[in-house]
Amino acid sequence: MQYHAIKRSKLIRPALKTTAIAANKREAEQSCLALLQACDAVPKLAQLHGHVLKLGLRNNPLVLTKFTSTASDLKAIDYASPFLFAPDADTHLYDSFLFNTIIRAYAQTSHGKHKALCFYNVMLEGAVLPNKFTYPFVLKACAGLGDLNLGTSVHGSVVKFGFDDDVHVCNTMVHMYCCCSGGIESARKVFDEMPKLDSVSWSAMIGGYVRVGWSTDAVDLFREMQMVGVRPDEITMVSVLSACTDLGALELGKWVESYIDKEGIQKTVELSNALIDMFSKCGDVEKALKLFRNMSGRTIVSWTSVIDGLAMHGRGMEAMSLFEEMIGTGVAPDDVAFIGLFSACSHSGLVEKGKSYFSSMVEKFHIVPKIEHYGCMVDMLCRAGLVKEALEFIQKMPIEPNPIVLRTLISACRAHGELKLGESITKELIRNEPMQESNYVLLSNIYAKMTHWEKKAKIREVMDKRGMKKIPGSTMIELDHEIYEFVAGDKSHKQYKQIYEMVDEMGREMKRAGYIPTTSEVLLDIDEEDKEDALNRHSEKLAIAFALLNTPPGTPIRIVKNLRVCDDCHSATKFISKIYNREIVVRDRNRFHHFKDGMCSCRDFW
Repeated sequence: MQYHAIKRSKLIRPALKTTAIAANKREAEQSCLALLQACDAVPKLAQLHGHVLKLGLRNNPLVLTKFTSTASDLKAIDYASPFLFAPDADTHLYDSFLFNTIIRAYAQTSHGKHKALCFYNVMLEGAVLPNKFTYPFVLKACAGLGDLNLGTSVHGSVVKFGFDDDVHVCNTMVHMYCCCSGGIESARKVFDEMPKLDSVSWSAMIGGYVRVGWSTDAVDLFREMQMVGVRPDEITMVSVLSACTDLGALELGKWVESYIDKEGIQKTVELSNALIDMFSKCGDVEKALKLFRNMSGRTIVSWTSVIDGLAMHGRGMEAMSLFEEMIGTGVAPDDVAFIGLFSACSHSGLVEKGKSYFSSMVEKFHIVPKIEHYGCMVDMLCRAGLVKEALEFIQKMPIEPNPIVLRTLISACRAHGELKLGESITKELIRNEPMQESNYVLLSNIYAKMTHWEKKAKIREVMDKRGMKKIPGSTMIELDHEIYEFVAGDKSHKQYKQIYEMVDEMGREMKRAGYIPTTSEVLLDIDEEDKEDALNRHSEKLAIAFALLNTPPGTPIRIVKNLRVCDDCHSATKFISKIYNREIVVRDRNRFHHFKDGMCSCRDFW
């Protein structure tokens, strides 16, 4: 009896010891997890690193996953990853949750998205199976990198592991393809083949169309979304408003605003900002101001959107006043706000004010100017005709001018007769960017202005040989919630005969009123009569003629031009506004022009 009792006690002691060790480990694990949960600073994380090692939890997947998650929250994932994958780490114990956490952490960074893919590969090489939570993070990293081939490869893995029917994975895949150059059609294919669509799916595809500039497709898809009865959320509506902004579709934008109110969609700050931006860039800056004034929680984006809107409409003094009001309320301007302010000064000819604000940005607000700020200053000087001063400014810049800045100067050289200077700068640009078609177009236009037709023809030959095409001028107009687009000499519209008859009538009426065609805008070696005919076929005039035919007398006309409005169309539109008693609002690549009673709001600062 005593023997058996002794034997039993010998068996129980190791078991008790093992149980005690396990209990101690669980206690240490829970203690460590609690400390990590409360960790709110990187120095504390470093202390906990030592604590993990001291407690013998070096290879505990649960603790390591929490350690990684905490590091991610503190934006210190680069501190955690060397610890996780140190030479002495037993990575065979790591599971999908730990890998998902580190992949997500890197996917969310601005600098380490490629590392998310690296750790995804480590996961696969370690025979750790990914799950449906893995791929949204991996695809998000691909989207951030914009690598279509990489994204397509991950798509293949999604299919291989059987997650291509998961709505969340597919939504992220649509987003990924939309973010990769050339991937929009693949995004639509994934979208069309999804077994189930939710509001996120529709938002991702609509947002993708907007991102690549296919705004008409975005609006069409939104209408399809309504027809199938899927209720949009505020994210969807932000994308739809962005499409309206791009198209200059004010009436559609107004309808979207009423739809938001009718459906009770929450007006988040982001959605309110999108409404302000839409109204500003679709020509109703007064409505944008009203929305802005009624906002309860404004952000710097709210202020900047209205300042930009006022700038585009040539209301420079009001933009400056709003900028000063913003500072007075305690909102510190950022670099984007100053870009809007400089643009306002540029479009209103407020050169001295612009110079003063530039100095203030550096000296008072300690913002280091970026190339965009220097570009705004060059643009301001060029618009004011101060070409030589703009050149001196560029030469004194502490950073190299980019091609956009130089092209701004070249355009000013052409407009203000500094043709030799423009020619030399453009030739240098072509040497640096031999495949940029806009450089050749600029040089071709300068030669046309100099009437060097042979040199112009040679430039065009070079462009043809290299497969380069000049971007055609086009004008869009919204009528009865439909968007119509015209290009120069367009005959694709079913009303084209009536449109051209209207254009001819406009030409006759304008000449009676004293209009003289600016034939120097026609950069072709043809006679004056043919030049006048070419001017009459510009897309702006076709769109205005279409509007005159299809809207009641006195109705305002709103058009959107993809390029800068030429001098002749600018002059002609003044006459048309007076002759036909129409307010004509034109948004070109740079700004708004409000034509009324033979005058333009831009006062020729355009």
